[in-house]
Amino acid sequence: MQKLKTFILESYDEMKNKVSWPKYSQLQNQSILVLIASLIFALFIGLIDFVFESGMDWIYTEFK
Repeated sequence: MQKLKTFILESYDEMKNKVSWPKYSQLQNQSILVLIASLIFALFIGLIDFVFESGMDWIYTEFK
């Protein structure tokens, strides 16, 4: 039980004093960057899916 208590206390100390947390403005900027990158990636995947589906529809109707 003592080992668990020591582990919890040391973990708390490390999270409070040894970890460098980003500023709120940095966190906002990075979150916006992730959101924009995710949207671009989703649009790119959607475009590839649309082209592939259209191509397969054309192949199936052309060579029926």
